[in-house]
Amino acid sequence: MAGTEQQHGKPGGAGLSAEGRQALRALPAIHLILDRLSVIREGEAIAPSVMADSARQILESVRARILAGETATPCVNRLAEEALAVARRGHRPFHQGVINATGIVLHTNLGRAPLAQAAIDAAVAVARYSNLEFDLETGRRGRRLGGVGPLVSRLLGAEAGTAVNNCAGATVLVLRALCAGREVVVSRGQLVEIGGSFRLPEIFKVAGVRLVEVGSTNITRVEDYAGAITPDTAALLRVHTANYRITGHTEAPGPEPLAKLASERGVLFIDDVGSGAVQTAGKPGFETEPDPRAGLLAGAHVTLMSGDKLLGGPQAGLIAGQADLMRRVEKDPLFRALRLDKMTLAALEATLRLHLDPERAWKEIPALAMLGVSSEDLNRRARVWASLLEGSPGLEFIEVVADQSPVGGGSLPGRDQPTWVVALRAEFQSDDHLAAALRRQSPPIIARVQDGRVLLDPRTVSPSEEAGFLAGVKKALAND
Repeated sequence: MAGTEQQHGKPGGAGLSAEGRQALRALPAIHLILDRLSVIREGEAIAPSVMADSARQILESVRARILAGETATPCVNRLAEEALAVARRGHRPFHQGVINATGIVLHTNLGRAPLAQAAIDAAVAVARYSNLEFDLETGRRGRRLGGVGPLVSRLLGAEAGTAVNNCAGATVLVLRALCAGREVVVSRGQLVEIGGSFRLPEIFKVAGVRLVEVGSTNITRVEDYAGAITPDTAALLRVHTANYRITGHTEAPGPEPLAKLASERGVLFIDDVGSGAVQTAGKPGFETEPDPRAGLLAGAHVTLMSGDKLLGGPQAGLIAGQADLMRRVEKDPLFRALRLDKMTLAALEATLRLHLDPERAWKEIPALAMLGVSSEDLNRRARVWASLLEGSPGLEFIEVVADQSPVGGGSLPGRDQPTWVVALRAEFQSDDHLAAALRRQSPPIIARVQDGRVLLDPRTVSPSEEAGFLAGVKKALAND
């Protein structure tokens, strides 16, 4: 004890009042706290070492408070309960399921697209042993992409397809495997930053490719590409500016003229379409999202897209194109470093199979179902929520209001979705405190805070989550 006291500048309790010295002497030995913990922790799946560390932490905290002037000594039972609470917080997994009440369907910080039940079931089915690289027909080693590859090519109308862990990885891999040491021409208006400060010029550098910029920020014509092609040019690259828009006086060639130019000049045309708008392309509200099949149909040699955005699957980067080019991509040493694990592959395969039937895709892939829900249905659900929350202890104000929510995930910038939200305020908590109380629920509830109110959007809360969601909101309002 003396050592601890010396750390606080009061050797042996010198300078403490008589009550303080008495409080220090009254602190129970740690084994007494552990004995009590062994009783109240029954059924807790927490390691004994974690419990012991928590008991020490609580004991040191009480010592510090006494040395700072407090004179009360908690009883053994109280100390054990505090230690158990600390142990529970430490035992809680960092990654948890949450209820997304923000209305942002592809919320990057919340894991982007929620998986379809078929994809979840597929991932669980292979979580133990699986035929990841085992051919069940021959009993010999099989191909890891044997399920996903053919589905990518079939869905996009390409000769062959493959997949890696994300679209940025796919871009690096394709540039490195097909263009390393040579030049690739891209419009200045498409030198995107994809999030987390990863910029296209940096990806070029990592891939060992020389970037050739053409055009201007707002205007790039096919003649600009043509004028930049030299004997050292490997490819023309078109990048969909998924996370921003340049409006006004703008111009950029589509896939047809670029594919034609690439064919005439003997270079590759690589089409990076980003969001993977297989089902949404061309539909009202989604006109700015390119159809990943359009570039291939126009003559693109390779197309790249994400799996966890508008495709509605797990994080992945899908690559489709000519069979010989896909073989070169898969033979590159970097391909192994970027390969998908068995659970992601199973979930991606299940998602791709759903896309083969558009009607099922819109019903069963949550991201698509959320994007396709009607304003009338959102209004109805919001009003039901408000009626069930009305009169809750701690509630000061509640109303249903029209609002807008972004799609998220770097998709459809500037094209927010119309929605209806429940706006509420608590009696004795600020909006930030109420949002924090919602996050402390089990499962945590993530809301939006705007104009001094907490907003709850039904678009991203599934009907199966509603009972737990409403119970959590009531507890948060009561500051429970």
